[in-house]
Amino acid sequence: MALFKIQNSKVSKLVTKDLGLEKDLQKLFENNLEEILNIDFLAHEYSTSFGGRMDTLGIDKNGSPVIIEYKKNQNDNVINQGLSYLRWLLDHKADFEILCKNKNIKIEIDWDSPRVICIAESYNKFDIDTADILPINIELLRYRIYENDILYLEPENYQKIKISTSGIIRKSKNNNKEKAEILQKNYSIDDHLKKADQKTKDLFYKLREKIISIDEEIKEEPKKFYIAYKTATNFVDLIIYKNEIRITLNVKSGKLIDKFGIATDFTKPKKGHWGNGDYEVKLKDGKDLESVFLLIKQGYDLNK
Repeated sequence: MALFKIQNSKVSKLVTKDLGLEKDLQKLFENNLEEILNIDFLAHEYSTSFGGRMDTLGIDKNGSPVIIEYKKNQNDNVINQGLSYLRWLLDHKADFEILCKNKNIKIEIDWDSPRVICIAESYNKFDIDTADILPINIELLRYRIYENDILYLEPENYQKIKISTSGIIRKSKNNNKEKAEILQKNYSIDDHLKKADQKTKDLFYKLREKIISIDEEIKEEPKKFYIAYKTATNFVDLIIYKNEIRITLNVKSGKLIDKFGIATDFTKPKKGHWGNGDYEVKLKDGKDLESVFLLIKQGYDLNK
C-alpha cells in the first residue's frame, strides 16, 4: 500500500526501505510486541527438543500461547515451521507453563486456542493457498517499513475453507487406545449465543452488522470466552450473556474519549477481565447502540 505525507497542503509519497536482516525485524517486534500485537513477550529463539528454534514465543492477553515466525526470503517455509513448532509445544505444555511462571505471567493458559503468526513483507500464492486450506488458523501479517521510520502492518487476505481436520491432528495413547486431539478448538457464533435470550441475540446481530461494515478487512473470530473483531490485532471483543453484551475495547487507559460516560476503566481499580484493552461497555438496549458503536469505532481507529 502506498502511503503519503501531507505537509502544507502538498502530498508526497513515502518511500519504502529495507529493514536489513531478519534478526532486525525480529528484534523490532520483540522489543515492541505488546504495543504492536498486544502480546506479552516470553522468549527469543526458544529451543525445541528436535533442534529447531521458535523465532518468538509469547502469550496474548487471553492466555493463548503464541508462536511468531518471520519470513525475510521468498523460500522461507514459515507456515510449515510454525505448524511443526505448534505440535511440539502442545506436547510440551509443562515447559511453556514453567516459562510463564518464570516471567510472572498470572493469566490462565488457554490451550484450546494456540496461535501461529507469520510476519513477512509479502506472501506468494503458495503461502496463501496453504493458509487457505489448512483446517487451523494461521495468521499471515504483512509489514512495510517506510522512510521517517514508519512501520505499516496489515493482515494478508485469505478466505478460510472448512475441510476435514483428520489430516492435522495429534495422536496420543490413553489406556492403550489411540485418540485424536485437534491442534486448535474451533468455536462458533452459535456457541456464544446459546446463553442469550432473543432480545440479546437481536441486539448482537445489529451490532455485528455495524462492526463488520466499518471495513472489509475486519475478521470475526469466535474465541473460547468472547467473539473478537480484528484487523492486525483485536480492536473490540464481545462477551455474550443472557440479558446483555459486555464489550471490551482495545484502548489504553486515558485514551478513550467517552462523552457519554458509559465506559468502565478496568485499571481504576485494576481488575482482570476477558478480552483485550482497558475499557468495558455494557449493552442491554437498542437505544444505546449508536453510542456504544461510536466507542467501538474509536477502538478500530486506534488499532487499524
